[in-house]
Amino acid sequence: MQWREVCDGIPAYERFLTVDELEDSAERLREQFPALVDLVEIGQSRAGHPIRALKIGAGPRRAVLFGCPHPNEPVGAMMLEYLSWRLAQDDELREKLGYTWYLVKTIDPDGTRLNEGWFRGPFTLFNYARHYYRPAGFEQVEWTFPIRYKTLVWEKPIPETQALMRLIDLARPGFMYSLHNAGFGGVYWYVSRPCPPLYERFHQIVREQGLPLSLGEPEMPFAKKYAQAIFEMPGTRDTYDYYEKYAGKDPATIISAGTSSVDYAREVAGSFVLVCEVPYFYDPRIEDTSPADISRREAVLASIEIDEKARSYVENIFTRIRDQLTRPSPFVTALTDFLRHGRDGLEAKRRWAKSDPELERPATVAEKFDNLQVTRFYRLLLLGLLHRAIEYQLAGSSEDQRTASPEDGLVASGCGAAGQLARVREEVYRELGERAAELESQLNWRPIPIRKLVAVQLASALEAARYAAEGGER
Repeated sequence: MQWREVCDGIPAYERFLTVDELEDSAERLREQFPALVDLVEIGQSRAGHPIRALKIGAGPRRAVLFGCPHPNEPVGAMMLEYLSWRLAQDDELREKLGYTWYLVKTIDPDGTRLNEGWFRGPFTLFNYARHYYRPAGFEQVEWTFPIRYKTLVWEKPIPETQALMRLIDLARPGFMYSLHNAGFGGVYWYVSRPCPPLYERFHQIVREQGLPLSLGEPEMPFAKKYAQAIFEMPGTRDTYDYYEKYAGKDPATIISAGTSSVDYAREVAGSFVLVCEVPYFYDPRIEDTSPADISRREAVLASIEIDEKARSYVENIFTRIRDQLTRPSPFVTALTDFLRHGRDGLEAKRRWAKSDPELERPATVAEKFDNLQVTRFYRLLLLGLLHRAIEYQLAGSSEDQRTASPEDGLVASGCGAAGQLARVREEVYRELGERAAELESQLNWRPIPIRKLVAVQLASALEAARYAAEGGER
């Protein structure tokens, strides 16, 4: 597959497109190529927003690709924006691949809109954290597919997940691509089954873009490694078994959601599924495999302490102001879920770190960096979410004040409560700024051009689609 030539056409994107812009582009594509392109409504979001799939071509094989399964991850939407036009315009590419393509640019349009504050940049750690939103586990498209496993029963797929289920049931794809991306680190992949012919091809894609592999800690301690930065996609059953071993309580009380699209597609259609995680920011240390000056166990335990300290700060403030956050808010829902289940996750991680003999060896520089620095980046996001929860409440309070009449007493009382909350907001904003500045001073960090991220995801898609079309190795 000559993916280099296909990737050469990717524009030098300077920002991420909004949901409206992506949808307008899909409409133009259908109008320009009516014989090749259709728009199929597969469902609606919780806010009543139509969710539509671009259907392109009429090949004998079928592929389902969807962006923004986590709405703070728009790289895949940009990849689908480019791929949709390329497939319609490039007859040779479309015929060589031999698929009917179903492309959903934003499977969670409501959540994606809540991230649009950082889509235009500046692409800094602070600005990303300041405008960040990620739903609670039970409101995430990727992790609300039905499952029954031991004591865990989840049968409440959200509307967006139901839409994706309909598409998978309709297409029964031989190849599916769930387009996630990371925040900070290097590139890594999840696959639904071993695929040795792809490993070196994936690595070559990253080398040609001049990006690092993620060679620090795996995202999940129990992830099964196939090759450098390539893992089997863990499912909720794996998470359950891990908590069963290390959490000291019923895993069903910790797991607040269902299983993944990967599990569903494998069960319904036997799909070969790919996830390619590409980061917005990186530091060269994320791929340094030389020995560090501490053991891996010490590094992991230090990351837990960093995580606990950061969560404690957020939780103390959130507990103090929780009664004042009266406006129904996705930010409050997310914070409540992350804080509640985060404690159990950290305790399980501590027990794993203290008992697994694999952690006795010296840490690599990448593993030390991942544990001590990247952990701090992800905890910035929790602080940003707290700021947004307060900001959202204050925006509602301002609206109340504008519509209230003086004689009903709401203006004076509202100003007092809003004034207190505004001071807390400023405190959190300062803390976020100081932590971001401190972290940036400790890192040799840089943002990655969007074009490179799209190229890695696109080239990985083309290689995986060809592999799946040829039957793969089961």
